[in-house]
This record gives sequence, structure tokens and C-alpha cells, in this order.
Amino acid sequence: MLNKIIIMGRLTRDPELRRTQSGTAVTSFSLAVDRDFKSQGGEKETDFIDVVAWRATAEFVAKYFTKGRMAVVEGRLQLRDWTDRDGNKRRSAEVVADNVYFGDSRRDGADRGEGYSAPAYGAPAGGYSAPVGGSSDFAEIDEEDGELPF
Repeated sequence: MLNKIIIMGRLTRDPELRRTQSGTAVTSFSLAVDRDFKSQGGEKETDFIDVVAWRATAEFVAKYFTKGRMAVVEGRLQLRDWTDRDGNKRRSAEVVADNVYFGDSRRDGADRGEGYSAPAYGAPAGGYSAPVGGSSDFAEIDEEDGELPF
């Protein structure tokens, strides 16, 4: 049997980090996921999908994602049966996230004036420069030979 789902959309609200009585981290959020086709009226439709993440994934989402941020969620679909306050039987569907990835770059959000708190990963401060002088592990290749040494 297989229960695997991958969705990509924008967070509709900031994630909510909570802890169970045993201290396990759990985060709930919702993604707005556009459909690939338009309705008969010519409008693009959007699905709002509830997602729940546990443990380290929950802490990661709560720390680095905010409303409006694009996210890719990989997980499984889970259906829950419950009873509302009036005693009516209800059923809800949600994605239980195994992995959550950034669906956009930090620069994308900055261009829209949105302030994301995710760290920028790149070259070390001060950049990188090749060593000058001293010994080198590279050997000169005689261009007249015509053959590569590998």
C-alpha cells in the first residue's frame, strides 16, 4: 500500500507550535494550493490544505516559515473522524508532513517586501579566494600533448 502526497503552496497563516503533554513538538499550518486548471468561469481555483508536522520538522517549520512563504510538503494523507459540540459526526483530512522544504528563495520574499526570518545560505563572510603563491597541488598540463591526463 502507498500513501504519499506532495503539495506546494503558500502558508495562509503563521505556523502554530505547540507541545503535547509529553513535550513532543507539533505544528499546524495551512497551505493555499492553486489548481492547474481554471473553472468554467475562467477563474483559477485554490484548495486550502491543512498540514500537521511533528518533532524536529515541527520546530523547523515554526522557526523558518511565516504567512505567505512558499512551502513544499512531502507526507501522507490522514483522515480523522471526530464529533463536534452538537454531537454531529465529522471527518477531516490533513497532510501529516514527513519533510517540509522551502518552495521559494529568500530573495523572492524580499522582492515583495516580505520579511522572512530564514537564514541565507551562501559563501562564507568575506567570500572565497584562491590561494596566492606557495605550493599548489595542481600540475601544469602540456597543451601540446593533446591528451588529457585522465
